[in-house]
Amino acid sequence: MPLLDECTRNCPHCGEPIRLLVDLSGGSQSYVEDCSVCCQPILIHLWVDADLDSYQLDLRREDDPL
Repeated sequence: MPLLDECTRNCPHCGEPIRLLVDLSGGSQSYVEDCSVCCQPILIHLWVDADLDSYQLDLRREDDPL
């Protein structure tokens, strides 16, 4: 799997599909990215498999519980 991957997910605020560029080189991480449609902040949790074969993304509003 390449260290950069582009994926499409739905914004947790507006529900519109957004494209994300996921950087797997840093391993598992959490970061905030603004929605390209509604500009609201999205809390992104990225879990990367140890051998970089797969990853999981969780998108939430900043005030949503984990």
